[in-house]
Amino acid sequence: MKAVGIILAGGKNERLGELTRSRATSALPVGGCYRAIDFPLSNMTNSGISKVAIITQYNSRSLHDHLSSPKWWDLGSKQGGMFIFSPYQSGEGPMWFRGTADCIYQNIAYLRRSNEPYVVISSGDCVYKMNYNDIIAYHDRKNADVTIAYRQVPDTDDIRQYGVMELDAYDRLTDLEEKPLEPQSDLASIGVYVISRPLLIELVETIVSEGRYDLVRDLFSRYRKRLRIYGYRYDGYWRNLGSIHSYFDCNMDFLRRDVRNNFITQHPYIKTKPKDEPPAKFNNMAHVTNCLVGSGTILNGSANRSVIFRGVFTGEHSSVNNAILLEGTHVGHNCVVEHAILDKGVIVHNDTRVIGTLEQPMVIVKGQELRP
Repeated sequence: MKAVGIILAGGKNERLGELTRSRATSALPVGGCYRAIDFPLSNMTNSGISKVAIITQYNSRSLHDHLSSPKWWDLGSKQGGMFIFSPYQSGEGPMWFRGTADCIYQNIAYLRRSNEPYVVISSGDCVYKMNYNDIIAYHDRKNADVTIAYRQVPDTDDIRQYGVMELDAYDRLTDLEEKPLEPQSDLASIGVYVISRPLLIELVETIVSEGRYDLVRDLFSRYRKRLRIYGYRYDGYWRNLGSIHSYFDCNMDFLRRDVRNNFITQHPYIKTKPKDEPPAKFNNMAHVTNCLVGSGTILNGSANRSVIFRGVFTGEHSSVNNAILLEGTHVGHNCVVEHAILDKGVIVHNDTRVIGTLEQPMVIVKGQELRP
């Protein structure tokens, strides 16, 4: 393969509130069996990129645990390998990453020791499926210095939460503004970039020496007139897990057959770290419609339009509707759970009601116990 990969998985997102209090955004559970990091990581290996660096920082323990064995993503060391980079302390002091460009700069040896001509960079908190060979081929055809993947944002989505791009008639970048107050277009960067490896080394070293540390603001946007930067249109499924609402909607999307099949049954597949557990059990009083149900789960009550992860228990005469139940959640008898996200290990005692709204799902903190 003529590219190495970098996945930026160290960002801190306060808009996710309690969901990222003890985990990185890239470690968020998605679609009943995945973590967010599985999507860009699988895209890398499915595209033939066998050498991938994952750069972590905030709340990275659970992410490191998930990535403990690279074999699940076909990243054996003989073919290249998975490299996990985190901040460290040396004789010069603590090396906390100051931005997306700085985290690459502090691990520049990874790029220097590689031989591939290109680097594919992806954020670690987006759910999508892309063949990076297509964007690399486009990059070659355009003779580009940098190629940025983008999508046209529908009216139902708030484009002010993204990097907004303006392109000329030849798809060359004319402007790029991160989270603008007054967007000038409906084209949003999806956080996937292609750049030559020597050029990335040169540019990152230059901007960091000037006290600039952000990849988008200080490199792509600032150098947009000096470099040949092009946009690559991506029309497939894509979700950014940037808020509680977008996280909820992304999981609900997996209840759609087309979305589910895209990731689960259509080759190439999205890979994840497997869990060896018995299949889900539906007892006599269970009534389940339009749900994803994980392994090791035992259902006794009703469940409708919900994503239920592994090892969940629901009691008799309980009702789960439009909800996300993460690993190990226990819902007692005669309970009602609607428009809610129950984090890992939550216990809902008998006769308890947990009800949010479609506009604002209720989030229950990891390990919390709820009583009537």
